[in-house]
Amino acid sequence: MVNTPPPEKHLDEQHHQPQSSIASIDFYTPLRLSIDGTPRAAATGPSPTNQPIIPEGPIPPPPSSRSPPPPFPEAHHAITISNNGSFLGSHNHPSPPPLRPPPGGGGGKKGGGGDNGINVIDDCAVEEIHEVCHPPHVSLWDKLRGRLNEIFFPEDPFHVFRKRNQSPATKFVEAVQYVFPIIGWLRTYDFDVFRSDLIAGLTIASLAIPQGISYAKLANLPPIIGLYSSFVPPMIYAVLGSSRHLGIGPVSVASLIIGSELSQSVSPETQTELYVSLAFTTTLFAGLLQTGLGIFRLGFIIDFLSKATLTGFMAGAAVIVILQQLKGLFGITHFTKQMQIIPVLKSVIHEEKEWTWQTVVICLSFLALLLVARQVSAKKPKLFWVSALAPLTSVIISTLVVFILKSKLQKVATIGKLPEGVNPSSLHKLYFHGPYLSVAIKTGILAGVLSLTEGIAVGRTCASMNNYQIDGNKEMIAIGAMNVCGCLCSCYVVSGGFARSAVNYNAGAKTAFSNVVMALAILITLLFLMPLFYYTPNAVLAAIITSAVIGFIDVKAAYNLWKLDKLDFLISMCSFFGVLFISVPIGLAIAVGISLLKIILNVSRPFTSELGNIPGTRIYRNLSCYNNARRVPAFLILTIESPIYFANSMYLQERYATGINSSTS
Repeated sequence: MVNTPPPEKHLDEQHHQPQSSIASIDFYTPLRLSIDGTPRAAATGPSPTNQPIIPEGPIPPPPSSRSPPPPFPEAHHAITISNNGSFLGSHNHPSPPPLRPPPGGGGGKKGGGGDNGINVIDDCAVEEIHEVCHPPHVSLWDKLRGRLNEIFFPEDPFHVFRKRNQSPATKFVEAVQYVFPIIGWLRTYDFDVFRSDLIAGLTIASLAIPQGISYAKLANLPPIIGLYSSFVPPMIYAVLGSSRHLGIGPVSVASLIIGSELSQSVSPETQTELYVSLAFTTTLFAGLLQTGLGIFRLGFIIDFLSKATLTGFMAGAAVIVILQQLKGLFGITHFTKQMQIIPVLKSVIHEEKEWTWQTVVICLSFLALLLVARQVSAKKPKLFWVSALAPLTSVIISTLVVFILKSKLQKVATIGKLPEGVNPSSLHKLYFHGPYLSVAIKTGILAGVLSLTEGIAVGRTCASMNNYQIDGNKEMIAIGAMNVCGCLCSCYVVSGGFARSAVNYNAGAKTAFSNVVMALAILITLLFLMPLFYYTPNAVLAAIITSAVIGFIDVKAAYNLWKLDKLDFLISMCSFFGVLFISVPIGLAIAVGISLLKIILNVSRPFTSELGNIPGTRIYRNLSCYNNARRVPAFLILTIESPIYFANSMYLQERYATGINSSTS
């Protein structure tokens, strides 16, 4: 039975304990149960998370309680518990008070009501009687506006315009600095910071050059486009980005998605121009999606790609990428266009006649060199430059070997001639009409979301390690803007890569200017050094890609998921095997679908645990976790890890009734 009259007075705790906040748990919470499990008051709204629900009845006082509570049912009880589970005290009512009015509303006439005066719980915790005033009236529009602001603008991006006692010129400067973070760090830029950025920029340039060429090959694009993509986008990010350590350039996941999705509709060998046009169009749609998510503050959407989903997806994508490098490892020219493990292995076996032992030796030798360099840098972080310089060193050595022994290594495939000069315009190559537009849109959405997730994750990791914050929505705008501009300058999808950002961080980068240094090094390469890559073997590019993605297979993370949450492990494995045996988008969709199902289950079937008292203390703990915890006679004390509302109210009511019957039997 629901008590409809609103309360006129209620207890308000005034505690002064610096180490924990105090929560008062009493019997006029939305859901109350008698000792036999019968509901005494129906739920009228959400209940605070993790708030124990306690049925009516006498509560045995703690050892140091000053006065015993009156017997049930003449008096009504409430207890006060801190958020760490410590019992602070209790207060009594002559009769059960009515329900509190729901938050944000309610009403009733004033007057009436009695109390037992002041109940001193502890020397520093006093309960006082206060009259509760009615909340101010808030219109429906104001409530809706406040809720939308809380969802989409939690950090209030317009705070610079709301500051008082500031001239319009100052507000304008701060607004420009908010849009272009480069203005902020340029004010304090000095020679020491420049020296650090110069070293870091040159270091990541030595990694970006071979990676750019390799990832372009992974996307089935001409190698020169990988270098183009390492020149213009980093310059744009240095102006708009807020991360100090993010290394911009092509990434393996986006390259894999473009290569796998576009090649199913268009042949990159026979329809090269159309394929390149679709790649640029894909980049445009990816950039528009990323920019839109940032402008409309929809970045929380990417949070549905949970850690478990990404762990399985990245591992599956890494295996797919490694399988694709079997083409370069064995020197196969007629290779399958499919990405899944079974068709790739069949293609490798069926094309055994095309295997070249010289290519196998070159690939495995430099792969071993790259993996050893990676282990050296992992064990001794001060030697980070070893793994950073290893790819470029491998390219130089392998190129010299093939050039010197070109008469004996004629069967070893090489990159060939690369055009010199800066990025040409690609505006006229964008594809907006034709049967393949839907393929470009779908690929752009998938590549945009995943590259954005990778860039934001890497940026936040670097920021947390260096004790500064980045704005996720501003990062989305920056990454999207550089992809939109990049598609007009012969670039494909780029983001902040794991390996490049790690090298940038370890090299001591202080600002985003390190990306500018890297871009200038790429520019020099484009203008003067292109002929040097003519004899670079494709086998060494396969070794570079393999060594870069092998770290994405995180067995330890999968094992931790198994130990912590079996359902998360299932999500990870669905993502892994879906990518491996079905396709990249379907595997990802399966994992996201299971993740959403888990969210629904956690809300509709929240975890509940029964609490018991630790003997000799005022502390209440989970009975299943603490063997010395004891049930309070005639009481069922529960904690619920979810708000109480329509989706789980009946489940909780049935769960409570079952628990009470079992505890009283």
